[in-house]
Amino acid sequence: MKNFLEIQFEEVVLLPLLRSLTSQTKDLTKACTLSQSSSMLGLEMGSFHVGPIGVEYDVSAHRCLFLLASTKNRVFVCDWEMATKKSVGDLKEADLKGKKVFVRVDLNVPLDENLNITDDTRGRPKGVTPKYSLKPLVPRLSELLGVKVEMADDCIGEGVEKMVAALPDGGVLLLENVRFYKEEEKNDPEFAKKLAALADLYVNDAFGTAHRAHASTEGVAKYLKPAVAGFLMQKELDYLVGAVSNPKKPFAAIVGGSKVSSKIGVIESLLEKVDVLLLGGGMIFTFYKAQGHSVGSSLVEEDKLDLASSLLEKAKAKGVSLLLPTDVVIADKFAADADSKVVPASQIPDGWMGLDIGPDSIKTFSVSLDSTKTVIWNGPMGVFEFDKFAEGTEAIAKKLAELSGNGVITIIGGGDSVAAVEKAGLAEKMSHISTGGGASLELLEGKTLPGVLALNDA
Repeated sequence: MKNFLEIQFEEVVLLPLLRSLTSQTKDLTKACTLSQSSSMLGLEMGSFHVGPIGVEYDVSAHRCLFLLASTKNRVFVCDWEMATKKSVGDLKEADLKGKKVFVRVDLNVPLDENLNITDDTRGRPKGVTPKYSLKPLVPRLSELLGVKVEMADDCIGEGVEKMVAALPDGGVLLLENVRFYKEEEKNDPEFAKKLAALADLYVNDAFGTAHRAHASTEGVAKYLKPAVAGFLMQKELDYLVGAVSNPKKPFAAIVGGSKVSSKIGVIESLLEKVDVLLLGGGMIFTFYKAQGHSVGSSLVEEDKLDLASSLLEKAKAKGVSLLLPTDVVIADKFAADADSKVVPASQIPDGWMGLDIGPDSIKTFSVSLDSTKTVIWNGPMGVFEFDKFAEGTEAIAKKLAELSGNGVITIIGGGDSVAAVEKAGLAEKMSHISTGGGASLELLEGKTLPGVLALNDA
């Protein structure tokens, strides 16, 4: 720790003493535990606020002013440098020449009935499941890498070790699916050691699994040095941590999806950072009901009504422009061929359900995004799988593509949003499309990822 400071204020509430912040840990969530009893204090990866002041985390310098302790009229902080992780770009030729590299990649791709890849941008087996074998991927990998990729029948063992030993310089060996072993998801140390025995250093380029502490994502990094981030992993972190923690302003977030409960952490975290927050998808009906509106038979989480009200209040208190749709497209049943009509959001008749945002909402949302410099989108505006209820989602995708062309940073935060953008044929127009569903959500919530923490500090 350095630059220990004492800052005086006229009025600061008594706050709990932090547990020891040691120089051994660079992980904010492990460094300390805070009592949540004081409404004056909020802590997350990006920033903290105490009383009338806020101290922002500077992502470019990877440091922040960190609250240590306080008494009445006095707050102690320290200027605390955060760890950045080594990436492939930091390695020199000498680090790699003649070395065997264990590269963890995310090869979850859909296959048709003839085992052809239908989408190479995106199964989770339980035990050895032939349909989850990686063998069908070899031709496409060979084509992309420009070298003949060899395929092992296993991911550990003597046979695999012999194939590794026989690899020429620049050779590539694809190991069989690590999830065929239950020890992978249990992060079994012995299994991790067997994987590590195959190589000299480790590269994790599987952002989509970085939120899981598995043997091949976290365990193996204990036994191979250096352990570094791959190019894709580094790009994900640059955008989802960098652009969100230190965004070009005005900063807007669009959050959709069916349930408030699955996006609580994201919404609460984003309310600390954004200037504009647009909400869509099935979750909006919980907000409407919390406001006393009729929602018909739309999806509502009855146990989250108070939460919805509190989020609206929090947005107001923080000066965030939180916009809910003013009109919705409703249907008489949940089906692609349902009868549909547009009604004001507050006047959904009994027996009808909202399945998309309406045309007025599309216009309002689009106008609110015109002045932004950074936009992140997580979750569709409606049931975009049904063409009749995909207009809201497609309109947002087109708007973001337009904004990208005008120099706005547009980030598609994983999951269904990615599928929606790809369906609209606009993926290449966006600044960044995240390859992680759960990993993206956890980063946006301000959580740390085990697969990233395991890597060497820069």
